[in-house]
Amino acid sequence: MTAIAEHPHADVVDADPALRVEGLTVDIRTITGTVRAVNEVTFDARRGETLALLGESGCGKSMTATALVGLLEPVAEVTAGTATLTGRDGVADLLSVDRKVRRKLAGTELAIVFQDALTALNPLYTVGTQLAEPFRIHRGMKSKEAKAKAVELMARVGIPQPETRLNSYPHQFSGGMRQRLLIAMAVALNPRVLIADEPTTALDVTVQAQIMALLRSLRSEFDMAVVLITHDLALVAEEADRVAVMYAGNIVETGLVSEVFANPRHPYTKGLLDSVPVNAVRGDELRSIGGSPPDLHSIPQGCAYQARCPLVADVCRTSRPTLNPVGARHGSACHFPQEVVNV
Repeated sequence: MTAIAEHPHADVVDADPALRVEGLTVDIRTITGTVRAVNEVTFDARRGETLALLGESGCGKSMTATALVGLLEPVAEVTAGTATLTGRDGVADLLSVDRKVRRKLAGTELAIVFQDALTALNPLYTVGTQLAEPFRIHRGMKSKEAKAKAVELMARVGIPQPETRLNSYPHQFSGGMRQRLLIAMAVALNPRVLIADEPTTALDVTVQAQIMALLRSLRSEFDMAVVLITHDLALVAEEADRVAVMYAGNIVETGLVSEVFANPRHPYTKGLLDSVPVNAVRGDELRSIGGSPPDLHSIPQGCAYQARCPLVADVCRTSRPTLNPVGARHGSACHFPQEVVNV
């Protein structure tokens, strides 16, 4: 099983949440009908803490993130739920504010780091221009002053020779350096909440470690709440304080990483952990979860995981389990949470 790191910020799980999401539901209109991509997702993120949204591709992690920052495609819409952000100027529901308020909150209270830095950065403008933009828009700085702030940001995230690289374009940087630039833009105005959507995708292991070390440092420096979206179990074990496991648009298990990984109470979580080849021997068959996630057009009645679950029973086919406590800080959406240990 993946090793669990000690988290120096684990005590923040008792702090007041900077972001509280309740009942978030997102529907997508397709040519064959409307499908539910995110179903009544509820979680909170606290300052100084990293919360991981974990699951296979297509489970609704990134859709949750784009809904929160207001970047859903026109075919998708939020149909229910609230996302309460506690900021410097009070409390706001991200899902109901108008465009003017959301623009004011962007960067100052809530920021996002996308997984593909090359497409997230504008290829037509220098990185200095793009890094200075938040200061010009939100702080009213003149161009020269904003550029000076951009140099400070580049130095802070480890870009060498920032004064000379200021006038370079995104394509002139490596993948790791571009990711650092994205992170610099995201934290420029000291946001309360930072969403990191697969921030180490397509980067080599050494650069991944550097990027995550940078995020840890910035989280501590700015006392941010970080929502880390990933399918990487090792990354969650190393970096997160709490985890919310998603499957077919639903959160199926949540709790402290140390508790969930050591004592999973949902068959999907158990399957993910068992698939990690910790003590694999050459020639042995690797364990995996059989089958595949359900088509969103035909989510079964009852538990969405029933077709792949070794504990499936009649109640699973007729009644959808809700997220219920199985410990002090541990919740599972399974009819048989105690039996999971024997799977």
